[in-house]
Amino acid sequence: MSAKRRPQPPKGRDLTGGIVSDLSCNFIESTGEKSLDERILELAQSVGEVEDHCLLAEMISTAVSMARGRAEHADFKLANRALKEMKHASEVFQPYRERRKVALFGSARTKPEEKEYQTAVEFSRRMVEVGFMTITGAGPGIMAAGNEGATAEHSFGLEISLPFEASANEFIAGDPKLIDFNYFFTRKLAFVKEADAGVGMPGGVGTMDEVFEALTLIQTGKATVYPIVCLDAPGGTYWKAWDQFMKEHLFRLGLISETDFDLYKVTDNVEEAVAEITNFYRNFHSYRYVGDRLVVRLQTALSKAAIQELNQNFSEMLKSGEIEQMPALAEEANEPDLAELPRIVLRHRRRDFGLLRKFINTLNEAEVES
Repeated sequence: MSAKRRPQPPKGRDLTGGIVSDLSCNFIESTGEKSLDERILELAQSVGEVEDHCLLAEMISTAVSMARGRAEHADFKLANRALKEMKHASEVFQPYRERRKVALFGSARTKPEEKEYQTAVEFSRRMVEVGFMTITGAGPGIMAAGNEGATAEHSFGLEISLPFEASANEFIAGDPKLIDFNYFFTRKLAFVKEADAGVGMPGGVGTMDEVFEALTLIQTGKATVYPIVCLDAPGGTYWKAWDQFMKEHLFRLGLISETDFDLYKVTDNVEEAVAEITNFYRNFHSYRYVGDRLVVRLQTALSKAAIQELNQNFSEMLKSGEIEQMPALAEEANEPDLAELPRIVLRHRRRDFGLLRKFINTLNEAEVES
């Protein structure tokens, strides 16, 4: 592979890396009327420029069943608005799919003169310098700092409609990459789905919710693994105290695994935070599941000795077989832009995703082919 240009992220990002199986036309939800089901499928097939007519038919059938079923009218309205918000967010992010992004969380109450605000500005500015865009919640405080540091050109704002909070901060207001959400759950989905890393700065209940949401989804395999950094201002103790709680209570009581600590990094140094994210993509590119096989795409192939070491050190990840290096699988033909990347392929047990994060770290440090 040429070293002139680093391969970009997958254009059609799958939140779960392909763990959720695609639907087939044999499993489309029925409305209860065969003739209506046939008309819906016919309608879906008649719509041009649709890649998956079966999925479209499934969505229409679900909406019809919900409208005719026992769902309250308010539930029907909620589902409709949620889908519209997801559609709009997808359209806004679409032109920027080939750029990596970091989601920045933190308090709306932090003032510009506070060191946490200044740290957020510096961090977001540095992330632009290494090629990342920044996604914030578009509000004041740390969110404004993130948009200020990245500038509107290199940032997004995911605004939530609240009765007690002002509109979008001055650094993202009026920008076409400002997205308005009515629901927190659709907003949080966009944060996790569109980001290649997540950074939490000191904040309140909302910040805790967003950091734990990302950790939960990654820990359970419901979202692809990416770096999570808990960043404090120099000398700050906010995340150190949080980390102590994680260790002395959750881990000590056996409520989390030791490898879960590989899913996040606590630091009060901006350069360490930047390095944690950029090093994650030093050789690792992306991964997806093909059946029961985990296919990890790399930017540079590993040496035979490195593959041997992986098999020795990560055998507990395997359901069966061994870790192999190979070219793109036939099932990956729908991602031609990534066809040239070397692959590490294994039958993954699909549990202990902290160990998967450690595996990716090892891939980035492993010896490459000469």
